[in-house]
Amino acid sequence: MRILSIGEVMVELSGAGHGLWRTGFAGDTFNTAWYLAALRRDWQVAYGTRLGRDAMSTAAADAIRDAGLLTDWLQADPVRSIGLYMISLSNGERSFTYWRDTSAARLLAEDPAWLAAAMGWADAVYLSGITLAILSPAARRRLIAAMAQARRQGKQLIFDPNLRPRLWEDADTMRAAITDAAATSTLCLPSFDDEAALFGDASPEDTAARYAALGPAEVVVKNGPGPLVLWSGGALHPAQAPQALIPVDTTGAGDSFNAGYIAARLGGATAPQAIRAGQSLAALVVMHPGALVPADVMNAYLEKTP
Repeated sequence: MRILSIGEVMVELSGAGHGLWRTGFAGDTFNTAWYLAALRRDWQVAYGTRLGRDAMSTAAADAIRDAGLLTDWLQADPVRSIGLYMISLSNGERSFTYWRDTSAARLLAEDPAWLAAAMGWADAVYLSGITLAILSPAARRRLIAAMAQARRQGKQLIFDPNLRPRLWEDADTMRAAITDAAATSTLCLPSFDDEAALFGDASPEDTAARYAALGPAEVVVKNGPGPLVLWSGGALHPAQAPQALIPVDTTGAGDSFNAGYIAARLGGATAPQAIRAGQSLAALVVMHPGALVPADVMNAYLEKTP
């Protein structure tokens, strides 16, 4: 299995106490790729983005490689650098401050030949609404067209809408682009709270039905601490709620759920089994600060997980 995750990796600053900050590298599609590479070391998982040529961009490329991800689809920008964000926490819930206006990743879809080659290499392509949001309108259309072409070629297209309104020009543009991208996907992984706020869905079932009508074979609606909803095989199916926890930090919860689900589902598990795998990994992640758990924590988890 060859999986390509496309998006933006950023420098992450998270509080370490006493006025100190911990640095790392994260970003929604990178987080999912990181966990996928850890879960399925027998697969080829690659990350596609655009970085600068400065020291911090080089460190990010090293971090991508150290995670076991292939770096064949990294582009180098001669002028721009990597973006940065800071996490603020209140009762385990996070908020973010971003510095990304001049991020090199904003130009990741400028080259149609790169998009075609990268997606042509993969069996499955994973990206998110944030991947779309950071692009110019023309590049966004170019990326969605490449997604549609990849699906016509028989690729698996996995899409998390990951709605972040402040990254978009306006709400109507966001809704239109998200809808167009979801229509190219084979698996869609929305989050109900975001969808309710920005599309007006009254229930997770409504979210699942709306995305299913666009054409994905499978839709899994994440629902925070509540029960998930699965649309598969032409019908809606309720799913169990995740384990009740008091989280340390919810950063990366949805990204890690996606990785657990994708690794299990593309590995041959049933959808309910894949949901449990996603919930199990997310439960681990929210009990640690930052988007990515320490390597020793992940290794211990893998040793205990069939």
